Amino acid sequence: MELKVYADRMSQPSRAVIIFCKVNGIKFEEIKVDLSKRQQLSAEFKEINPMRQVPTIVDGRFKLFESHAILIYLASAFPGVADHWYPADVTRRAKIHSVLDWHHSNLRWGAATFIINTVLGAALGLPMKPQVAAEAEKILSSSLSKIESIWLKGNGRFLLGGLQPSIADLSLVCEIMQLELLDEKDRSRVLGPHKKVQQWIEDTRNATKPHFDEAHNIFYKAKTKFQVQRTLQANSEREESSIRKALPSKM
Repeated sequence: MELKVYADRMSQPSRAVIIFCKVNGIKFEEIKVDLSKRQQLSAEFKEINPMRQVPTIVDGRFKLFESHAILIYLASAFPGVADHWYPADVTRRAKIHSVLDWHHSNLRWGAATFIINTVLGAALGLPMKPQVAAEAEKILSSSLSKIESIWLKGNGRFLLGGLQPSIADLSLVCEIMQLELLDEKDRSRVLGPHKKVQQWIEDTRNATKPHFDEAHNIFYKAKTKFQVQRTLQANSEREESSIRKALPSKM
């Protein structure tokens, strides 16, 4: 029975799982769970994943959620996956686990919380919280600095000095890619100081092309949509300001 992947490509972990499957030739059926329509809250999906989150996989009678657990399972259960993704050597595996565990409470929390409270919140009908966004940006910036000083230390192009990417590289890079949704000024402020991170993102993209860009296509379209919305809003605010300034002179 073919592997089923329940995902929304606007979800960073979903993109990581989809890219991993495609790069490694794992055949699967992608079933979209539209987060913007709250499809993850349906009774049908709860039967598959009681946590009501994506991604989730079903492999025969086996169901699994949490993206890092999914990536580990896929790398271990399917033949033909290159060793560099999830090495057989237990010490290298342990180091990958250390990055993945760190990711959830640091980079992921900072990046996701920052984006939700600056860009995505309005689109999802959630209240924007500037103070929360400011705190999240601090954690995000700190996380990017730690990636450079700890995980990207050494001569390798990838995390932990790797010459080829692991599941940790794919998971973390997909997380950082959501910063593309920011306007150029904010993106440059957050990501600009981290040249090693920028090069690592590009190296991971090149190592997984064309699947990396294909999985992010919906994301790139969303970026364009948000840019248009920001431009229209800015133009509208300028027009309103001009009208307010002009009114007293006509009285």
